[in-house]
Amino acid sequence: MLGAQWGDEGKGKAIDQLAAHSDWAVRFQGGNNAGHTIVVGDTTLKMHLLPSGITSHNCKLVLGCGMVIDPWVLDRELKQWADLTGERPEGDRLFISERAAVILPFHRYYDSAEELVGTTGRGIGPAYRDRTERVGIRFVDLPKAMADADYIADISERMNKQLATAGVTEKIEPGDLLADMSWISGRFSPAIAATGPMLSEALERGESVLLEGAQGAMLDIDQGTYPFVTSSVTCRANATHGAGIHPGHIEQCFGITKAYTTRVGNGPFPSELSLEEGPGKQMSEVGHEFGTTTGRPRRTGWLDLVALNESQRLNGYSGLVVTKLDVLGGLDELKICVAYDLDGEKIQHLPASADDLSRCKPIYEEHPGFPALSAEDWIKLASDSRKGSGLDELPADIRNYLGRIEDLTGIPVVSVGVGPDRLASIASTDGPFDVQLNEATF
Repeated sequence: MLGAQWGDEGKGKAIDQLAAHSDWAVRFQGGNNAGHTIVVGDTTLKMHLLPSGITSHNCKLVLGCGMVIDPWVLDRELKQWADLTGERPEGDRLFISERAAVILPFHRYYDSAEELVGTTGRGIGPAYRDRTERVGIRFVDLPKAMADADYIADISERMNKQLATAGVTEKIEPGDLLADMSWISGRFSPAIAATGPMLSEALERGESVLLEGAQGAMLDIDQGTYPFVTSSVTCRANATHGAGIHPGHIEQCFGITKAYTTRVGNGPFPSELSLEEGPGKQMSEVGHEFGTTTGRPRRTGWLDLVALNESQRLNGYSGLVVTKLDVLGGLDELKICVAYDLDGEKIQHLPASADDLSRCKPIYEEHPGFPALSAEDWIKLASDSRKGSGLDELPADIRNYLGRIEDLTGIPVVSVGVGPDRLASIASTDGPFDVQLNEATF
């Protein structure tokens, strides 16, 4: 399950729907720079590290080896989950890869000095950098590190030199670092495990594994709109690698896209609209477009098929989940960006250079809009669709809009989100999302 745009596409809801029919849900990259929101009735869950499959008690959970994990954030999320449900899943159905990297206070301090890219400031990039430089701490390394006072002193000195160079005034004391490591080891030792072999054995038993991406394809460190990207590989190629299993296990790959486009942070955005008026304002206000992790307003724009096709090239989606379709209700006209004008040349690919992309002007197709419906009407429409009509339950103008997306991408639309609630979805008949949707069991 992958984000097909610049993140915030609604992956949490889609994962929540399939997790009830899966044995495992696995986060394979990123950290608490991602935010997944799940709405079930009157309950809204906002998670940054815990896999969205946590809402299904039959589903085991893994924080994979490709992740960088802030133990304090994870502790807070687990406490919130326990307060809501009474469950303490760590070591029972939640497991942390022993190979996953640990985010320490140093990483957050160092990240706070970054301003250009517009990161979340959660220490994600510095933690990945340390792992690439082979000086980072993984969960499996904690006992050995705690037993070596000279090692603790050395890494504290290295951290302080880097902080001073970046102009950060905070310092890392060896005693504090040792105390932090001791707390992390004691708090999470029941859950730290060799999760790669665990998942491989589960697959051999015929169990189903749902791989849960964070961020989106256009934020991929290699293939995204560099340098305005995240610090990890967000695409399909890393899904199994970051879980510790081989790529041959993937049977289906679903891309999640909004019916329009949003972006958080800095970087070029060709189809961007004004948040002050018109369709951009409606997308922002009706869609409640604020970052789950940062709270920053998301930039909004028309659906960008150039970026979406780039995402398809990288991931080979077997199905497309189109979310927040309801947000567009009431607009007289809908637009789809089908190409760019770059200095007078029509192109249909994403330039590798951010400078080039910033000069791209969108070339649009225009389509008729559709009426706005109340949340209750959308829920009723979704309910009626589950009686056998599926996507055919949607009005003709909406079906035509979705059909055009299918034509331009070559990907079948398998589910459409028409509201934040778990039940506010319309799936293709007999498709992968044509499953029983229940109210919350927690």
